[in-house]
Amino acid sequence: MLDLVAYFFGGAFLTNAIPHVVAGMMGEPFQSPFAKPRGEGLSSSTVNILWGFFNLFVGYLLVCRVGDFGLRTTSHVAALGLGGLVLGVLLARHFGRFHGGNEPTRS
Repeated sequence: MLDLVAYFFGGAFLTNAIPHVVAGMMGEPFQSPFAKPRGEGLSSSTVNILWGFFNLFVGYLLVCRVGDFGLRTTSHVAALGLGGLVLGVLLARHFGRFHGGNEPTRS
């Protein structure tokens, strides 16, 4: 059971790495926990690369070093995917207000 929790959070960390690494590689600033205001201001591309690779490392530890993750084990893949999906939706809603990606409201 604790393995599945680790895989869930591993999926969240791996998902969080994506926008930071991509923005950093593109030389673009992006929100990070180190910006002011925290999570809203922009951090440099270098900070985003470092933060993105930190997230990759933590995701690796949670998925590959806890338990025995199996790509053919449905519960393992589901926990990883669910962690990524949950964090992805939360981040889409949070960062959508800065980048114009929020869903339109219904009248």
